Amino acid sequence: MPRTSLTAQTRVAAVPAGARLGERLRQLRVAAGLTQSDLAGERFSKEYVSQIERGKTRPTRETIEWLAVKLGVDSGFLEKGVSADERSRVEAMLSRAEALTSAQQYDEAIAELENSRTAVLATGAPELEYRALTSEAWARMEHGEVKPALQLLDRCRTIADNPGFSDVDRAQVLFRMGVCRYHLSSMASAVALFSEALGLAEGSQLPCDLLRSDIFGWRSRCYRRQRDFEAAREDVERALELASALDDHRTMANVYFQASMVAERMGHWVLARSYAERSKAYYEQLNDERNVGRLLNNLGALNFQLGKPDKAVEDLKSAYRVLLDQGSEAEAGNVVSSLAHVHLMTGQVESAEKEARHALELLGDREDFLFDIAPTQLVLGRALMEQGRLDEAQEMLRTAEASAEQLESISHRAAAWMAQGDLAGRRDDDTTAARLYRKAAEALQDFRF
Repeated sequence: MPRTSLTAQTRVAAVPAGARLGERLRQLRVAAGLTQSDLAGERFSKEYVSQIERGKTRPTRETIEWLAVKLGVDSGFLEKGVSADERSRVEAMLSRAEALTSAQQYDEAIAELENSRTAVLATGAPELEYRALTSEAWARMEHGEVKPALQLLDRCRTIADNPGFSDVDRAQVLFRMGVCRYHLSSMASAVALFSEALGLAEGSQLPCDLLRSDIFGWRSRCYRRQRDFEAAREDVERALELASALDDHRTMANVYFQASMVAERMGHWVLARSYAERSKAYYEQLNDERNVGRLLNNLGALNFQLGKPDKAVEDLKSAYRVLLDQGSEAEAGNVVSSLAHVHLMTGQVESAEKEARHALELLGDREDFLFDIAPTQLVLGRALMEQGRLDEAQEMLRTAEASAEQLESISHRAAAWMAQGDLAGRRDDDTTAARLYRKAAEALQDFRF
């Protein structure tokens, strides 16, 4: 038996972690002072050891474990360049980062994943790199770094195409890419990615009902944004059916949230409020304050639609406080935008202007909040118009139209044209007003409200 671990392991650091198994075997053998014949012993031939070292053959798991014992090293290090202890340390780091992401502590999660990046790559384990990339991509997306998240997922998609990964693994990557595309308002791309992910998940014959429910829920969001409300309703019902069977409270909360949004868009406000209250109750059980804040924002809008403006303002102010406490300024900005809309509709135009400007400051230039920025600019433009500041209103309404065009939302553009038509009417320019109204009507003629 050669000298054990101490001599061999002190040389381990000199072995490149990414070197192929044969090169590691040769370096460890030389470090242990063994010839190929010594290492082969009576079990193998010298030629077989030589073939392994030259990369001409791949030893079995049993052979790797036997060679590792003879060399006095960990079999995981011999096979992949990392010891079992080091792999466990890396897995613990990834698990902590994943837990931080689940707890919505995205800054901390990103920092943990950045710190572990070198260690993950050093393992040479594709499955660990896959975990690291998917986790970091999700954390960065939630942090507002959507395009960098997509770049990480592109790399992850390449890794998942290799043998050893299942169709469910590949579906998971496509699903997350779809979510990123949704946040960038690329609805057609998002729907295609979700549909492809769903096909892989369902065809895998592997248990993945949670992933399928998530895909249906997010695809429903896309259909809702595309104003295909019937398709959105069908997907959210399928998501709810899967979530109910799983008895997963977080998934139930997410799906009821989406069911509320779909019901609201279809004009079923009482049902929408019922779904929203169920979702909020689940999030409260989970101590998920961020989503509680989001639900309060939606409940505020629903209560306003149901003729309860005072209750709406109360809900919206509560939502603002909760989201600010959670460090989500952009989402707090969305709430202030809702509050500005309520005040505009109740004739408090100066308050509406102040709140809309504050909302735009909080929303900043977040690409993933463009869907909220465009209507906020529209509210500000209308608030200025109601105060008789027509030139300022014209400028803001044109900005709102440009944002809607970037958003690729015909309904938002139509709303901007309607507002500009109203402004032209204030200036007694009936010809321009009629042209803008007609333009909006033609754009929306295929939509059902």
